Amino acid sequence: MKIHYLQHVEYESPGLILDWAKRKNHQISLTKFHLNESLPNNIDFDFLIVMGGPMSIYDIANHPYLAEEKIFIKSAIDKGKSILGICLGAQLIADVLGAEVKPNREKEIGWFPIETVENIGDYELNNILNTDKPVFHWHGDTFEIPQGAKRLAKSDACKNQAFVYNKNVFALQYHLEMTESTLKMLIENCRGELIDAPFIQTEQEMITAESNFNFSKNRLYSLLDYIEKEF
Repeated sequence: MKIHYLQHVEYESPGLILDWAKRKNHQISLTKFHLNESLPNNIDFDFLIVMGGPMSIYDIANHPYLAEEKIFIKSAIDKGKSILGICLGAQLIADVLGAEVKPNREKEIGWFPIETVENIGDYELNNILNTDKPVFHWHGDTFEIPQGAKRLAKSDACKNQAFVYNKNVFALQYHLEMTESTLKMLIENCRGELIDAPFIQTEQEMITAESNFNFSKNRLYSLLDYIEKEF
């Protein structure tokens, strides 16, 4: 596959996604908005990955590229490309599909389990998503489920953790791509958000969860293999 990814800040990179893509010998291209790189003139790729970031999807005044990025994502959806949005990326997908994006009732930062909702209707996807083991979260906003999309997962802190649209567009609030090094970069740049709250873990709790990284990697690779197979 030809993979293109959109990155908003240096410290929220594709992480393990790139490891998977290189292992599969997929072609990789990218747009780094924090380096003022422009979007490609065409969408000559098969799989678009939209990464996270600390900004809101509505913060166009401070991040004017968001307006063009939304148009780009909508065009990729309309052309039937495979798409994966993570955190901010998932919220951008929800927005261009007409769903509301708003502050969640609680910030969710740290390792917390998700569970699938009923009636996914896909046994393989259900197994990939459903877990009583924690996955990594760092978000304050959430999305409603777009019309025509299927809600996939929830957590105690957030009722809408994931959805799929037209079997090829996936949106995840959480970060399966995280490695120990990328997590440390995220903490270093966003440490001010680590306050005492019901769904915010301490820095130490997040960093020492070694078994969670291995589990997330396995689930990420399974999801990417699923998307690759459906392509």
